[in-house]
Amino acid sequence: MVQPGAFLAVIAAAAAGGTLSAMLGARGVLVPSVVLELVLGVLIGPQVAGVDVTEFTRFFSALGLGMLFFFAGYEIDLKRIAGTPLRLATLGWGLSLVLAYSIGGALAAAGVVLSVLYTGSALATTAIGTLIPILGDTGALKTRFGTYLLGAGAVGELGPILLLTLFLSSGGTIHNAAILAGFIGLAVIVALFVTRSSGHAVELFEHTIEKSSQLAVRWIVVLVFALAYLAYELGLDLLLGGFAAGLITRQLLKEREVPGFDSKLTGVAFGVFVPFFFVVSGMQLDIDAMFSSASGVLKIFLFFALFLVVRGTPALVLYRGVLDSRERLSLALFTATQLPLVLAITTLAHETGHMRSSTAASLVGAAVLSTLVYPILGLKVRAGAPVAEAERVPA
Repeated sequence: MVQPGAFLAVIAAAAAGGTLSAMLGARGVLVPSVVLELVLGVLIGPQVAGVDVTEFTRFFSALGLGMLFFFAGYEIDLKRIAGTPLRLATLGWGLSLVLAYSIGGALAAAGVVLSVLYTGSALATTAIGTLIPILGDTGALKTRFGTYLLGAGAVGELGPILLLTLFLSSGGTIHNAAILAGFIGLAVIVALFVTRSSGHAVELFEHTIEKSSQLAVRWIVVLVFALAYLAYELGLDLLLGGFAAGLITRQLLKEREVPGFDSKLTGVAFGVFVPFFFVVSGMQLDIDAMFSSASGVLKIFLFFALFLVVRGTPALVLYRGVLDSRERLSLALFTATQLPLVLAITTLAHETGHMRSSTAASLVGAAVLSTLVYPILGLKVRAGAPVAEAERVPA
């Protein structure tokens, strides 16, 4: 059932979050808009102002999540991160999994959590999609450091999505693997078709970029939602569809840049859909469970620290030969930033009975805190680094 008042409240909260972030940024205070959107979602939600989450708002929230992961995939230039950045990122995520499941096992043995698999998987993610607007605004993505960060973020986001698809979602592993292989095959066919017709497509996009037809934006949105829908229908996580659409679009545009395309699509995604996801996520946060006891609050800070241990340790250990100490610490802080996948994993774990509502709320609270704190610290640690660097990344 559509409730226009609830829909308007979400849109207004999204606009207010972005406005507050811009105003604070103008005063030199960096507060990511996603954090403000989550907080405003809590304030307008059923536990405070009484605005309920409807099926209609959940639908728009899912579209926003798909667009968020589209940009996560779109920013991943496979040619750019190939070689050392991708190798170190893969090794780093493997080390993070070892740390995450070891810590998760210890927490389960102590009775703090129920599931090693779900808790460990939630600890081993990176919110590169959430970080991209922050990093793009500061110019960090264009640097040599940005190449390593993109590599670490790509693996730290795609890896958990594959875990969700293969092991955490319903159905057996072999069944899920067969469906995943089929989805990848279809995505490759789509990518080949798009790439072979890219010359004509890009020319057409260029001719209509400033016209009312807006073909580039329209067809990219179709691609995002079509692959997300296909993933959903196959029983896969819709995040995989959005991510795949981003990778395909990057391949389409790798030879030529379409002037104005990025700004057009960014306007649609981060002006409408993505903020909707974060506001609705805030509305669905179980604040009562999060702060119902002292132990719940302590778990927020415990998970907040564990994010840095699990995802930050590989950055400090494995990147000694390619980044200096300041950049390694900055990389550790950025890769420890988590949110969308923590929301997805904890929601699934709670629905299937593998995680208490208090633990899920504490993990999400810690992820929100990581989004507020770690990127700011990462930028401060790396303050003074050049906006663009000419150094070649080792192959």
